[in-house]
Amino acid sequence: MSSSKKIIVVSGKRKTAVARATIRSGRGRIRINNVPLEIYEPRIARLKIMEPLLQVDEDILKQIDISTRVSGGGFMGQAEATRMAIARGILRWTKSKHLQSRFTKYDRTMLAGDPRQKEPKKFGGPGARAKRQKSYR
Repeated sequence: MSSSKKIIVVSGKRKTAVARATIRSGRGRIRINNVPLEIYEPRIARLKIMEPLLQVDEDILKQIDISTRVSGGGFMGQAEATRMAIARGILRWTKSKHLQSRFTKYDRTMLAGDPRQKEPKKFGGPGARAKRQKSYR
C-alpha cells in the first residue's frame, strides 16, 4: 500500500453524538456533513471543531483532506465529537508523540472521551431527580 493511497477512518463520541472522520491525502479541505468548515454554523461549534487544527503545523494540514459525518445529539455534542475524531485522525496520520502531548496538554478530551451521559428520568417527577412536591396542610 503506497502512502498516496493511505486512508484513515476514526471516530469520536460525545454524549449521544457520533462522528466518523475519513482522512486521506489531499489539498487541505475539511468538510463536516459535506459542508466546508469555513461556513459551518453555528460559529461557536465551528470554533470548537477548529481547536485541534490550530495545534497542528500548517504544512501537515495542506497534505490531507478530512471528511466527517456526524449524527445524534445536539450541535455542541456534535462539535465535540467531530473535534475528537479530527484530532485522533491527525494523530494516527502523523504518528507524532509531540503532537499527542500537545493535544493532551491543551485539552485531554480531544483524545480521551468524556464518559458522562444524561441520567435517565425516573417515575414520580418531571426529571431524573426532581419529585412532585407534597403538602400536608
